[in-house]
Amino acid sequence: MTRADAAGSPFRQPRAVWAVAFACVISFMGIGLVDPILPAISADLNASPSQVTLLFTSYLVVMAVAMLVTGWVSSRIGAKWTLIAGLVLIVVFSALAGSSGSIGGIIGFRAGWGLGNALFVATSLAVIVAAASGGFSGAIILYEAALGLGIAVGPLLGGALGHISWRGPFYGVAVLMAVALVATILLVRPQPRPPRKTSLLDPIRALRHRGLLIMSLTALCYNWGFFTVLGYAPFPMELDAIHLGLVFTGWGLMVAIFSVAGAPWLQRKLGLARTLYGNLALFALVVFVIAAFTDSPPVLITAVIVAGVFIGVNNTLTTQAVMMVAPVERPVASAAYGFVRFIGGGLAPFAAGKLAEHFNVHVPFLIGGCAILLGIAILATGHRELARAERNQAEADAHAGEPAGATTS
Repeated sequence: MTRADAAGSPFRQPRAVWAVAFACVISFMGIGLVDPILPAISADLNASPSQVTLLFTSYLVVMAVAMLVTGWVSSRIGAKWTLIAGLVLIVVFSALAGSSGSIGGIIGFRAGWGLGNALFVATSLAVIVAAASGGFSGAIILYEAALGLGIAVGPLLGGALGHISWRGPFYGVAVLMAVALVATILLVRPQPRPPRKTSLLDPIRALRHRGLLIMSLTALCYNWGFFTVLGYAPFPMELDAIHLGLVFTGWGLMVAIFSVAGAPWLQRKLGLARTLYGNLALFALVVFVIAAFTDSPPVLITAVIVAGVFIGVNNTLTTQAVMMVAPVERPVASAAYGFVRFIGGGLAPFAAGKLAEHFNVHVPFLIGGCAILLGIAILATGHRELARAERNQAEADAHAGEPAGATTS
């Protein structure tokens, strides 16, 4: 295989990479899995929409804060055991959430699930980047493909199992994550531990670097809009679990397709900066359409599915930029970035529910669109950092396939 071929073949990977990627798919299913069952949980447990959106908030906020300790843990017990610990926690807490009889119990168990997801997600990206063949861009594309596929399949599985019982999706994740746990134990080799143990403060210190801070704050604003759509849009649609699952599966497929194919093509044609600016502007426009037509289910459903296009492009390009612009170890950069962006994602659904209760159903999406515009303004202050990230990425990809890389299977 030539170097160019290696760089262009993100799906020719060692078995260990596929094991982690499969676990990533199941892990990311947990994000969209609950969308189709939010109204059912609200009805069965006599909970308000804002209470139900705490399923997102507890999961994502705990995940965000726990990102700060992932590097500390991984540098002491190794990447493989960190992955295993995260998977075990997800299995246990997803099963407990399915067994709960109160909204408070589910919220609490989703928080434990978020802790496991933090250990797994932050470490899995570093493992895939380290072990994948085909260059840095190929590794990121594979990771984002797993994210998109998980987000696409999660609502479909949630809708199918949720049609039987709202408990079904939680048990389904527990079973699938148990399979991923076995695959990780058997196929992922222990990786060399870093020469320096990461401290608990390293991710916070990393945010002193201008490029990483700008990209992280941009992602916080973007994720506010993203999770407002994901966490609150199911309520005004007024659909059953099956149909909600189909809507968000269409959305997730757009995320997956444009993460893998759309983002690299647009970056080649337009460059990183112009692609990100234009993509965020179009995403903000779609969220404003949702705000204006929240009472029209056909327009709302169409706009939510279309939003997946811009989310897919943004996920891939922003993750690449963060890894390239941060002058720190990639696990530390991933933890710092994850902490900031998931704080925005975690607070947005709960805020959306409260805003809808105190004002009207249009206001949460209006705020979400404005948050994305704020993200564009923040990103514009780091134009030189984006150019540097693009140069660094080109240099990394130019060395794809060299002997230091992993061999393909």
